Amino acid sequence: MKFAYIGNVKFSFEILKYLIEKNYKPSLVITQSNKGINSDYVDLEPLCILNDIEIMKVIDINACEVVKKLKKLDLDYIFCFGWSRILKKEILDLPRHGVIGYHPAKLPQNRGRHPIIWALVLGLEETASTFFFMDEGVDSGDILSQEKVIITYEDDAMSLYNKIIETAKKQINDFLPNLENFNYMRIPQDHSRANYWRKRTEEDGKIDFRMSSRAIYNLVRGLTKPYIGAHLIYKGNKIKIWKVKEIECNNLKNIEPGKILFVDPVSKNIIVKAYDNCIKIIEHEFDLLPKVGEYLL
Repeated sequence: MKFAYIGNVKFSFEILKYLIEKNYKPSLVITQSNKGINSDYVDLEPLCILNDIEIMKVIDINACEVVKKLKKLDLDYIFCFGWSRILKKEILDLPRHGVIGYHPAKLPQNRGRHPIIWALVLGLEETASTFFFMDEGVDSGDILSQEKVIITYEDDAMSLYNKIIETAKKQINDFLPNLENFNYMRIPQDHSRANYWRKRTEEDGKIDFRMSSRAIYNLVRGLTKPYIGAHLIYKGNKIKIWKVKEIECNNLKNIEPGKILFVDPVSKNIIVKAYDNCIKIIEHEFDLLPKVGEYLL
């Protein structure tokens, strides 16, 4: 089975490493240098050098030289895991059995951008790990393998990311022999059930304490590492917030959202009134701690 591999994030690295461990080495790895676009970027070059795999760093995945290189390889498949740019039809049509993509959502639901972040921000209780055959649409091709992934209240972006990686490895272990024997099922998606998640903006990451404590908790855990982090505004400065906890507040219905109720100078924890309950800020990037009675916007 001859295949090329495309990717440039943590998921791409972990799955490529797993494939190599299973003695499935790609004929070529296509990646790119860190452009600051993906906060979970990982350089695949050291892994490729260690395992004597040819690597090609590209600016435009659809460039003529990329197409020519892939065409010469006479591939059965291309694996495209962790790549946010659209592959044009010229590349999709190159391998004999198609390009296999990946999306950590329960396709046909939740196609589009930032699936791990949105799943947590929206407070979903489950998502999925989905391998599919790429077409000219967005996450719309026939499904090769899909497994449910449970999201617990305690999960954050990093823990859910790791759950998804482990689930994907088990799926790969199951379907690789079928791919090698060219004996696999393609399950068409029901497009009538599809929705698309949009690209998030900087404003989407702003904590507004007029939100409920649950909405704030979900926002922070969805954007925490390996992602960019949620933020709030204090004295005109943007402050990153990495971890919070919901706290029930009794007899505080007459306290406005955003008011600081408690600051611990030792732990540097900060308790703030939200719309309904309170939020304890546990991990943050305040250089100077705010004071009790001040407001966070």
